[in-house]
Amino acid sequence: MERSKRSEHLRYLVLTAIFSAMVYVLTSFVRIPTHQGYIHVGDGMIYLAAAMLPWPYAMLTGAIGAGMSDYLAGYPLWVLPTIIIKALTVLAFSRNKLTLVNKRNIFGLIPAAGICIGGYYLAAVLLYGSWAAALVDIPTNAIQCAASAALFIFLGASLDKMSFKERFLLVSRKSDGV
Repeated sequence: MERSKRSEHLRYLVLTAIFSAMVYVLTSFVRIPTHQGYIHVGDGMIYLAAAMLPWPYAMLTGAIGAGMSDYLAGYPLWVLPTIIIKALTVLAFSRNKLTLVNKRNIFGLIPAAGICIGGYYLAAVLLYGSWAAALVDIPTNAIQCAASAALFIFLGASLDKMSFKERFLLVSRKSDGV
């Protein structure tokens, strides 16, 4: 691997670790308890990672940060569904624009919410053994998706104002729209 590729890989690994830690903190410590678990805004950091990093790195961010949070919070049954759901959620976003908050990523919030709500509904059906019992989780998952979307838009717009991708990820204006 040539030097520039190694440097890029290392930059992405470091950002993956930082984002994973931020996902964990926002999931574990900034949360509202509910009847079956909790509402958090950690997904907002996953969306941000997906808008900055190549998919494999962003998928790792969601899997590590959210999976670790479920495990350490005492919800080990939810770790595998969380890893799968958060990895799939990343696919709704694109990093191929100069800005984080762009039309593609704003519209990407819709399928991301669908993946999260639908994925956790199916996981709840498998874990609870009842289609009806799993319906109880849908409103809290929808609130979580909306709060995470708001965080993504707020942080993403703030980072866009300081040209974060151009300055720190070395994305050039020529590559915008690729």
